[in-house]
Amino acid sequence: MKIGFIGLGNMGAPMAANLARAGHEVRGFDTAAPAPEGVTAAASAAEAARNADVVITMLPNGQILRAVADQAIAAMMPGAVLCDCSTVDVASARAVADQARGAGLAALDAPVSGGIGGAQAGTLTFMVGGDDAAFATVAPLFQVMGQKAVHCGEAGAGQAAKICNNMILGVTMIATCEAFALADKLGLDRQKMFDVVSTSSGASWSINSYCPAPGVGPASPADNGYRPGFASELMLKDLRLSQDAAESADADTPMGAAATRLYADFVENHGGRGQDFSAMLPHFAARHRQPG
Repeated sequence: MKIGFIGLGNMGAPMAANLARAGHEVRGFDTAAPAPEGVTAAASAAEAARNADVVITMLPNGQILRAVADQAIAAMMPGAVLCDCSTVDVASARAVADQARGAGLAALDAPVSGGIGGAQAGTLTFMVGGDDAAFATVAPLFQVMGQKAVHCGEAGAGQAAKICNNMILGVTMIATCEAFALADKLGLDRQKMFDVVSTSSGASWSINSYCPAPGVGPASPADNGYRPGFASELMLKDLRLSQDAAESADADTPMGAAATRLYADFVENHGGRGQDFSAMLPHFAARHRQPG
């Protein structure tokens, strides 16, 4: 399959490389990052999109997605699929899908879960919005880049699922870090804490698979000096998206709102930028006063 891949950063580059290793013809573009091995570098987003069966984007935000879509859609051949794997606001996802359909194209919003490690290993989970035919076209590519793809519904449904999932993740990671910091103050050994909670009612992905305490549980960014992983500023971005969505949908999300405030304080006031989102544990352990 001929694939255009726009956005070759920490996530996009290994995803594109996995597609190339699987035998697909991949042409990639990024404003700063080089094309990974096996991917032909394009001079522009339009050049990457031209004559591609599927164009995949992995971009920082909805504003950039809309700008790139203007260029890519104009260059794509009729019947091709535009598949956006960025995490952006639902309104941008739906606007780009409408624009693509108006140009005779198909469109999917397919944000991912699994982080840089999942992108490198080809074990991402895709949450996909769009029509059945487009999903069927791109499904073989999802199988190369990930371990699971869930068709969540029409345009925007993938972004809705990602926003809700990451709101849960942000809230549970904060609770996990708070609990470990409290256990420290109470004199409880961190390994014993893990042994109890990971097999009890407090278990969650945040403790069982991504434990924020170094040397405890499976290897995680905590064992690498809290290098991301999934950066705290990206978690903050996703939590802010969840709160924008909650406001537009008139949904009550007090825990999501609290998590957003806590990550904003960490990133903006306590050096959290560039650290993994699980670095909330040493942040809490240092007993920084939290915003009211």
